[in-house]
Amino acid sequence: QVQLVESGGGLVQAGGSLTLSCAASGGTYRTFISLGMGWFRQVPGKEREFVARISGGGSNINYADSVKGRFTISRDNAKKMVYLQMNTLKPEDTAVYYCAASSVFGLRAANYEAWGQGTQVTVSS
Repeated sequence: QVQLVESGGGLVQAGGSLTLSCAASGGTYRTFISLGMGWFRQVPGKEREFVARISGGGSNINYADSVKGRFTISRDNAKKMVYLQMNTLKPEDTAVYYCAASSVFGLRAANYEAWGQGTQVTVSS
């Protein structure tokens, strides 16, 4: 079972940028590259929302419409890291952001077997 730890959240003004990182441990390199990785976010009282996902080799990438053109997901398999570059941030991007791993490369939170603890991103207007 892979373990995930997110970092890089914080407070930023609208229009600013942040980069979130997700470090994976507990598995081999071959395990990591077999996993699809995703970023989700959640605000209190709402369901966890899909943000972006990337396949094991990095060739397949998808974004939620709300972040397309502003966010970029990437991964470094040698380091077992996943990143979410967030530009032109808006107050509605405020949420706890979670990194997740999936063996089936799904879009729904239910498709993901491992989750990090989350990192808070707050965008002020």
